[in-house]
Amino acid sequence: MKEYKLLTPGPLTTTQEVKAAMQFDHCTWDDEYKQITQTIRKNLLKLAHVCEKEYTAVLMQGSGSFGVESVLNSSIGYNDCVLILSNGAYGKRMVDMVKRARLSFIECAFAYDEIPSAARVEQLLKENPNITHIAMVHSETTSGIFNDIAAIGELASAYKKIFIVDAMSSFGGVDIDMKQMHIDFLISSANKCIQGVPGFSFILARLHALKRCDGIARTLSLDLYDQWKTMDIDGKWRFTSPTHTVLAFSEAMKELEQEGGVKARCARYQRVHARLIKNMAKLGIEPYLKAHQGWVITTFYYPKGHTFSFEKMYTYIKERGYAIYPGKLTSADTFRIGNIGEIYEADMDALYQIMKEFLEGEKQ
Repeated sequence: MKEYKLLTPGPLTTTQEVKAAMQFDHCTWDDEYKQITQTIRKNLLKLAHVCEKEYTAVLMQGSGSFGVESVLNSSIGYNDCVLILSNGAYGKRMVDMVKRARLSFIECAFAYDEIPSAARVEQLLKENPNITHIAMVHSETTSGIFNDIAAIGELASAYKKIFIVDAMSSFGGVDIDMKQMHIDFLISSANKCIQGVPGFSFILARLHALKRCDGIARTLSLDLYDQWKTMDIDGKWRFTSPTHTVLAFSEAMKELEQEGGVKARCARYQRVHARLIKNMAKLGIEPYLKAHQGWVITTFYYPKGHTFSFEKMYTYIKERGYAIYPGKLTSADTFRIGNIGEIYEADMDALYQIMKEFLEGEKQ
């Protein structure tokens, strides 16, 4: 199989050491393995700048969406109401989740190139005192926008609401202080900015908010409270855990520390993103967003007057060592390029050369 690097928002390109960590077969009941789980949980809290006295980390089998659905199904009671702020596909997915669970919700939708307005949110909180929870996405990879979770967190705290943040594609690549931002539940995934592989999501939770979840969950496998109660004893997962993914994640966390922590990784991602924007501009390719652009993934317009399909461009680039992402917008003809994972400025220069040759070939 021909190798290529992933310029996507996850799964992403990992190091050889992370891949090698998966070559060991571990027993889920083994004390050494359970200690690996406990160490991961402690270190995740450190990344969020919080302590074990007030917060905890829970690992949940499945993709990031499993983690989000676990939090929504486990924390929102039948007498509660969640305000969901959406400006992309993943905010919309939260709406689909609460609809399936038959939970009370209010959706406040914004344009895909617009961040949720704190003023609008405060207005809704005043008009709807029955709202108990606020949920939103931080890095909305539909467009690549970074939403202002700090401003919404201030409102959640002021109005005494439970604040749920999907930080799937940002945690580990953006410095997030959970307590300072008043986040009660933060969800991310093993295969994002910490640069592990797919297999589990993780939830960082304020303990007093998590303890309110006892008996609320509508599903057995995704019961966040029961998962925490079992895991908190000695690191044992309730049901079969993705052992190879856990070992890879443990190695990935060590590599994050070796790189210099979240701030150093964030700085690398920003440098790579800046090079990407600069190189695309030389090709006459403009980003979709004019403001609030994150450095995880960028949506680009196709060059004006293009006649080629995404599939043709994708195949050409993949054959030369990179995989990019199709656009997710319905209102514009776009494609996306991510720059998280084991990706560097040299990769952006290589991509530039490949795309330059592709575009020149299309003109002939």
